[in-house]
Amino acid sequence: MPYTSPWPALDIPKCNILSYLFPPGVSPSEKPIWIDATDTSKSLSPAQMLSWIKRFAVGLDRLGISQQEAIMVFTPNHIFVPMAYLAAAGSQRFFTGANPVYTVHEVAHQMKAISAAVVLIHPTLLETGLAAAKSANIPLEKLFLFSDSAQPTTSGVRDWRVIAASEIDAATWGWDLLEGEAALHTTAVINFSSGTTGLPKGVCITHHNLIANSEQTIYSKFEGTGYSIQNPGPPERWLAFLPLYHAYSQLFTMNIACRLQIPVYVMPKFVFEDYLRNIQQFRITSIQLVPPVLVMMAKRPEISQYDISSVKHYLSGAAPLSSDLQNDLMSRFDDMVICQAWGMTETTCAGIKTPGFTKDFTGSIGSLLPNTEARLVNENNEDLIVDGEPGELWLRGPQIMLGYWKNEEATRESLTIDGWFKTGDVAVVKQGKWWIVDRKKELIKVNGLQVAPAELEAVLLEHQDIADAAVVGITLHGEELPRAYVVLQKSATERTTAANIQNFVATRVAKHKRLAGGIEFVDEVPKLASGKIVRKLIKEWAKRDAKELEMVVKARL
Repeated sequence: MPYTSPWPALDIPKCNILSYLFPPGVSPSEKPIWIDATDTSKSLSPAQMLSWIKRFAVGLDRLGISQQEAIMVFTPNHIFVPMAYLAAAGSQRFFTGANPVYTVHEVAHQMKAISAAVVLIHPTLLETGLAAAKSANIPLEKLFLFSDSAQPTTSGVRDWRVIAASEIDAATWGWDLLEGEAALHTTAVINFSSGTTGLPKGVCITHHNLIANSEQTIYSKFEGTGYSIQNPGPPERWLAFLPLYHAYSQLFTMNIACRLQIPVYVMPKFVFEDYLRNIQQFRITSIQLVPPVLVMMAKRPEISQYDISSVKHYLSGAAPLSSDLQNDLMSRFDDMVICQAWGMTETTCAGIKTPGFTKDFTGSIGSLLPNTEARLVNENNEDLIVDGEPGELWLRGPQIMLGYWKNEEATRESLTIDGWFKTGDVAVVKQGKWWIVDRKKELIKVNGLQVAPAELEAVLLEHQDIADAAVVGITLHGEELPRAYVVLQKSATERTTAANIQNFVATRVAKHKRLAGGIEFVDEVPKLASGKIVRKLIKEWAKRDAKELEMVVKARL
């Protein structure tokens, strides 16, 4: 028997995401919800947001952009990103975002994979965006400058506002309600993930997925607090620095903030002192973050220079959080509650979460969200039923993705016929609480961001002096980093050093994907007869190397 949520089942609407966030017959609020943290004179209320959504959607119609085509953004955070997200989804196209630190090669890969119909590029990223579009054979007329203020035409690229219809022309535009089954099968967002193995893949998230995960997370937020969506308690203020191309920030900054009418101050990117300063200035009450931010809060002295007492709740996700760190911070700051949650791009965002303002000192990621079932299975796909016995976590619920974009094989490998998603994470459950204890999958998590070994291995093999390579994660000083084991060509010269190879990779990938865990030269990469890398053995090498490297550091001290 599968494990079930301890919470009652929710009645989840089957409709367009716009109908959920802007219910027909209800006048949208004029109160600012999305506020620029660097310049608070720039903001958008739900009423303004809906107006822009309509104007942009009509503009896409006039451009001849068909339904279920991709509107891609390549930008740092700003207050109009939710507009592009909701306009694309609500008009039955779909939104996809690229990491603003991506290289030309990485952006071009996503442009090609998604067949981008329109690409919105921030002016600061224009050089990379133009080069990527050229590589992906996307014509100039499909590219638009995208920021929170009007921009003059640059390099032949026009400002995105030239697409937007007038308020008068857009006033009568209405979206398809997508009632019933249509909401379950219409893709709204395609976020990129490496899944359990391999290169990044587009994850198809439907309107129903988005609404379900919002409803599930909102219920968990209020569970046990005495408050509810009808009686939400003291006013909240959120701070958004997590990237808006990522599912985590999309769920909270775009969807839940709008649904609950919570003001959210949007930072263009994370800078630690800016983060502390914004908490103090705007009296932030609740923050969604990733473990590296909590590490900074525990270790960096700047925190003593700011008043962060207004924050009562921190939600940590996207990567494992040490219970020692969690408990240390909650002990140092009496009013601080740090809750953990677990999810994946394939689960829209959240699958398991600690409810409300629960102070949990066990390191648990919480309980299954409402309407969610789980299984723990062994290597023979047999169910485990004993508390505390580790197995691969399989999940089923209304937040599970539709499938991988144009990749039926990967979809079949990850989703069973009866709807179970194989997460690749190894978990244990004890009395309804869950812990992630290992990763069956190959992914490396660097500061909460996914790094696919196969992607880095492909880059390494582009080097003329490398015959073979394997990449795994190595944990140094509590952080996971990519490390490569490289076989050199016989023709390689003395100039092909580890530093040379690291520099080669650094020019081709985003910063978090660089081989910061180092390079080890080996005679052979161990492989099965099928040619598949024996990654389990290489991970043992990395554990051995980590111990040696830590000993070297200690000796120097």
